Amino acid sequence: MKKNKKVLIIDDERDFCFLLKSYLSKKNYSIQVANNLSRGMQLLEESDPDIIFLDNNLPDGLGWDMVPYIFSTYPGVKLNLISAYHPTSTLFEMKNLKIWEKPLDFRSIEKYL
Repeated sequence: MKKNKKVLIIDDERDFCFLLKSYLSKKNYSIQVANNLSRGMQLLEESDPDIIFLDNNLPDGLGWDMVPYIFSTYPGVKLNLISAYHPTSTLFEMKNLKIWEKPLDFRSIEKYL
């Protein structure tokens, strides 16, 4: 039996979270949502997700500042960074990392997952 992949969405835009959660739930993903960085990091440790959608500009910090920690602690996770800002650092040139701009095209996301 195929295991349902666990997805963690960390984004303060509640409408975006609702739409992404609704879309992925229909595809049989198990979804958790956090609307700030501290709650997102707590859920990350509790649930050990397969896939993360992480917004950069959150009310309590920059999500992308957590990228080194996430990859060192959860090396197999697929990390989807969400922002209009595209960093030039080689840190962001990893095979399990994808940068998305809003609005997202959910069909494109599904091809990547």
